[in-house]
Amino acid sequence: MGALTAGKSAPAISLKATDGQRVSLAEALKKGPVLAVFFKVNCPTCQFTMPFVERIHASYSGEKFSVLGVSQNDTKDSKEFMQHFGVQFPVLIDESGYTISNQYGLTNVPTLFLISPEGKIQSTSVGFSKSDIQSMAAEGARAAGKSAAPLFKPGEVVPAHKPG
Repeated sequence: MGALTAGKSAPAISLKATDGQRVSLAEALKKGPVLAVFFKVNCPTCQFTMPFVERIHASYSGEKFSVLGVSQNDTKDSKEFMQHFGVQFPVLIDESGYTISNQYGLTNVPTLFLISPEGKIQSTSVGFSKSDIQSMAAEGARAAGKSAAPLFKPGEVVPAHKPG
């Protein structure tokens, strides 16, 4: 079994964030699509991916689009990761048995799910895929009613794929 794919219903997520507040996918979906990003703090591909996800968050999150991180580490390590990589979006903690990660069929991290307001998975990306993250960013822009901004900066070396 692999990560859930497009067209599948997204399992419910209700976890405590690093700030101690409980956050639910259902509440976030009331605003619009959600980009859910599952990761581990010691994963090199996760570390590579997060600054790009943060750019998506900074550009498009708000009234009509959200980014939620789901960490497979404890709160302390997740907070340190967020600080080190400049992550400003909410990060939820799924450390005890990875209950939510398992419901999403995770075998590798990072795994990104773009979830429609109806609770259906629109797209899934395992590891780092330049084209996948660009299309997810474009969907964030569309949902937010904004023009798509370049996700990658001139001079950045960004591979097409990086396995998780």
